[in-house]
Amino acid sequence: MFAIVVPCYNEASRFQPNEFRIALEQISDLHLCFVDDGSTDQTSEMLGSFCDEHHPRAVLLNLDSNQGKAEAVRRGLLHIIQEPFTLVGYWDADLSTPLQTTQSFSDVMTQTPSLDMVLGSRIRLLGRKVDRSALRHVLGRVFATFASMALDLPVYDTQCGAKLIRNGPWLVSLLDRPFDSRWAFDVELLSRYLIGCKRNGRTVNLFEFPLDRWSEVPHSKVSLYSSLAAGVVVLRLWRSHRLEMRRIEHHIGHQ
Repeated sequence: MFAIVVPCYNEASRFQPNEFRIALEQISDLHLCFVDDGSTDQTSEMLGSFCDEHHPRAVLLNLDSNQGKAEAVRRGLLHIIQEPFTLVGYWDADLSTPLQTTQSFSDVMTQTPSLDMVLGSRIRLLGRKVDRSALRHVLGRVFATFASMALDLPVYDTQCGAKLIRNGPWLVSLLDRPFDSRWAFDVELLSRYLIGCKRNGRTVNLFEFPLDRWSEVPHSKVSLYSSLAAGVVVLRLWRSHRLEMRRIEHHIGHQ
């Protein structure tokens, strides 16, 4: 079984209950944890109705006030890792990545038990349908370059809102404190993962899955401002990540 956190904030006009319902019908192992991030519209009521209809495979976690996507995802993950799910993850509520792709992610991790995480990657390849505006594509490539340099990791797409993670005690340490950024938390999560692997002598086992389909949804909450703000956070993270990795190397070298 695997569970997906779906962070939601004022999604009443975009919520697609039929798409979530179809995914639950088609994927017998799929469970959903919706996190209402202090919405001010009818999101909570709509999610509550859906979860009542599909309980226990769909549950709702309500946050009292708007905390931001990063905290909504973190709180949702902390909630579901306590359950007997082999895999957990998070997915954008607008379903820019179809929920059926969760099965492909799960299959990859089942076939390769050493993998810790599968990251969706929006790569434009022949035979795949990745619809993204030119501006978001350029911003994404610039951001991904900074993120890759900051982490010293050849990752193509850190910001795709589709990820699946192997559940286990090691995951708790990645979620034990809030993220510093609302929008660059994916990079911070990877930083915590890499630091944890270094500290505990674990092998880094990540896999980027080129998506068959990804569609940019109108009225996305990702703006030029949020992209620039996330870039500033990554620049700060660059320094802290390198310093911590060097500190661990120094400690190991003197053991």
